[in-house]
Amino acid sequence: MASGPARRTGDPAAADDSEQPDCAGDEDPAGTAGGGDARRSGSADGTASGVDDPPHPAFAEYATESVPQAPVGAAGKDGRLDLAFARAGGETRLVRDFARVPFHVSGTLGHDPHPASETVYVQSPSGGVAQGDRHTVTVSVGANAVAHVSTGSATKVLSMERNYAAADLALSVAAGGHLDYVPAPTILHEGARLCQDVTVDLAPTASAVVGEVLVPGRLARGERFDFDRYRSTCEVRVDGEVRVADATHLDPGDADPAAPGVMGEFAVLGTLYVLAPDADAPSLSDRLHERVTAAAARDASETSERGEPAESDGASAESDAETVRAGATALPNATGVLVRALGHRADPVTHALRAAWDGARTDLLGVGAPADRRQ
Repeated sequence: MASGPARRTGDPAAADDSEQPDCAGDEDPAGTAGGGDARRSGSADGTASGVDDPPHPAFAEYATESVPQAPVGAAGKDGRLDLAFARAGGETRLVRDFARVPFHVSGTLGHDPHPASETVYVQSPSGGVAQGDRHTVTVSVGANAVAHVSTGSATKVLSMERNYAAADLALSVAAGGHLDYVPAPTILHEGARLCQDVTVDLAPTASAVVGEVLVPGRLARGERFDFDRYRSTCEVRVDGEVRVADATHLDPGDADPAAPGVMGEFAVLGTLYVLAPDADAPSLSDRLHERVTAAAARDASETSERGEPAESDGASAESDAETVRAGATALPNATGVLVRALGHRADPVTHALRAAWDGARTDLLGVGAPADRRQ
């Protein structure tokens, strides 16, 4: 597989990564709250040995590197989060919330404008995602339930000298349900290695909004595309059938992400999947395109009026007028809409995606996105 920077969205039959194994191996089949499973630890008895089975081939060399400080699968490196929401009467309730370090759930928030929705902000007491970390996140939304899951702060993927970090996210929404999974940005520090797999399982009448803002370094200090490798996949299934397979693979050591046709002059990549199998995707795409492009233009205008220099975040002065470039398109197989945004800083990209998220929620639920409680 080509390891240079690439982004692919489309029919899963055309995705050359579709038959590769997940990044971090299989989820614990017993669903226990104990240590990492045997496949991840490389030990038949499930104990941490510091080496796990090779993930995607691009990470195979990293997988052979032991982590002496705290081996792969050791306590604190096998984070697990399991959230389940169910409709009870006229409201949604969090009916299961298991969290293992570094995840922490402090409770629910009732600030969503949708009367039946429930919100959870996931926190982390650690400094960030470290080498050898293997995290598993499961979020399930029951029939007719409405849930919003986010994070309390940005996810920092720390510098790594050995091995890599992996995350498996499994999101599912039953008939008539809706999930917003829109975490704060992910920041890739110098030397970071992250392999992430996201699966979304929807009933035909369910919907979901799944977002990510990827920041390629601590931009304010001039760190830009200095991470080792980033790979993320998103697979969407409707009624058990794979409808969309999307992959991002950035390897700055092999191909420059700043090359024309990849990221170009921009640094920050924002992605929003608006998944609604029973919606009119072309018309929804048109409305979200108008929303996100208007938000991008508004941000650029406000930045110009304030006279803020883009150089502080690694952008050139010539690029100030075009702070964000964004657009929307219908996903294949009547799955929904894909929104993408490129920018020099995380905030304008986040604002553009939020405008699209607000529009999508208004279309799908009749109310806009909830306020950001991080501010």
